[in-house]
Amino acid sequence: MISRRNIRVKVMQTLYTLSSSEQLDASKPEIPDRILNEKLEHVLDIFTVAVLYSIKIAQYASTDAQNRSFKYLRSDEDLNVNTSIADNTFVRKIATNASFIEKVKAAKLDRFLDEEWVKKIYQQLIKTEQYLKYIGNNAPSPAEQKDIIRFIWEKQILENEGLVSYFNDELPGWEDDAELIGMLMQNFFNGSAKVNFMDLLSGEKRAYAHELLHAVLDKKDYCMELIEPKLKNWDKDRVALIDLLLLRMGVCELLYFPTIPTKVSINEYIDIAKQYSTPQSGQFVNGVLDNILKDLLKENKIKKTDRQNN
Repeated sequence: MISRRNIRVKVMQTLYTLSSSEQLDASKPEIPDRILNEKLEHVLDIFTVAVLYSIKIAQYASTDAQNRSFKYLRSDEDLNVNTSIADNTFVRKIATNASFIEKVKAAKLDRFLDEEWVKKIYQQLIKTEQYLKYIGNNAPSPAEQKDIIRFIWEKQILENEGLVSYFNDELPGWEDDAELIGMLMQNFFNGSAKVNFMDLLSGEKRAYAHELLHAVLDKKDYCMELIEPKLKNWDKDRVALIDLLLLRMGVCELLYFPTIPTKVSINEYIDIAKQYSTPQSGQFVNGVLDNILKDLLKENKIKKTDRQNN
């Protein structure tokens, strides 16, 4: 579920961590690998928490019904709480997914679950037109059962400023990875509930992540030899660190990753620079990488295969 673009961002963040800390020795391969794995794993933690909130809000219907049943004086409404959303097929598939259960337990993700927020969002949900339409359908289709959980995530959770603020304060990494989590959740709803929550990366993509990281570290001197002449119109000391890291990553992809088209690499690093660096960074990265590519093509140093996947 994690794309190569997401991996590039995590590699960039790992390189930034290594470059910003005097205590970390990047010459020891196990240290960069550990940091990258931790960053990838943390994305998986936050994604799982997002899924956890979505299904817990749906399941709160059963809790609500039970709480109302304990009242001494019960109204007709108390006696007729609709709990169909709690028994939603999509919810049950997630809740019984062995890897989901294992992930929540192993990473102790329950600690991020605030029951008051679950209750508050549920109470907000049951007043919506979408929810009333859902419970009014005696036999919702699998797509409709999935869509009501997607509605919880997209409209009740993401659009609640208070809950998002709570995530920013209490869920480490939420703010930095919010866009990535949003994309993972979109892919999750567009796919199936049969997700391996213990590992969102295929072996191929995990290998790519570590190969890119070590290529950038191992080929630093050579990459800078190619980059520095292109900075003649720029003050090197004022070039953002992230920009330099992205340039080194881009050069490594051009040279050492034959299955990734040059156009894909350059476009990806332009987009990442725009998002994570300065307003001028996209144009800067584009200009430098494009000039380096022209030189490498003239010297016949670019070797790409027909397999062009991203």
